[in-house]
Amino acid sequence: MAKKTRLVPPIPSLGKHRYARELRRLQIELVKLHRHVIARGRKVLVILEGRDAAGKDGTIKRIVEHLSPREARVVAPGKPSDREETEWYFQRFAVHLPAAEEIVLFNRSWYNRAGVEYVMRFCTRAEHDAFLESAPGFERMLVRSGIHLLKYYLDISRPEQARRLRERRRDPLKQWKLSPVDEAAQQHWHDYSRARDQMFLRTHTREAPWMVVRADDKHQARLNVIRDILARVPAPGVARRLAVPDARVLREFSEPLLSSGWVAR
Repeated sequence: MAKKTRLVPPIPSLGKHRYARELRRLQIELVKLHRHVIARGRKVLVILEGRDAAGKDGTIKRIVEHLSPREARVVAPGKPSDREETEWYFQRFAVHLPAAEEIVLFNRSWYNRAGVEYVMRFCTRAEHDAFLESAPGFERMLVRSGIHLLKYYLDISRPEQARRLRERRRDPLKQWKLSPVDEAAQQHWHDYSRARDQMFLRTHTREAPWMVVRADDKHQARLNVIRDILARVPAPGVARRLAVPDARVLREFSEPLLSSGWVAR
């Protein structure tokens, strides 16, 4: 008997003008949310993960574009220093956590250990397993301390990643984005898929759930991440009718998504 293929609803396309109009409406609501965060001393932490070229940079740029630069920070962790290599793994990230009135966005985070570090053998299997065991507890402590923790995984297909990487190589303005890790992304595609699945299964919790974003369409990915932020960080004055993510683009992780065709294999 032939294997039954599950159909995933297509992502609706947006014209340039409609996208720009919707983005502006959502960014206005983000400014309202940020004013509330500042006024009430809230702490918000947004983590964006995903394969190389998944669109993390562009999504973060649209989120922070009109927020107060004093109270909105972007953290893009680089290679750890010699000192950081000797620290408790989460210690190097703790210094960047939000204080009162702040929104902090991590462009990759401690989840490097679940993906790039593990696949590229920058860490040992024991270190990887220890991370997956420890991360849920660490995040529970953050949430209980009053941090609004939001985790997004931008998921793209293999052909789309290949197209974006080719574009980077050709565009002189995007050369800075290329790295040996990027060049190995397609070669290690299935390794990254297995690591991603394990990360979801081990670190998706009630306190810190993963939101999975179908990101082949960059415009829809950006809009729906913003909608979800508006929906999950309570703030009076934010238009609730705009804070509704499209379920064809963004969903909370559940194990059936791994076999439904929702995530790229």
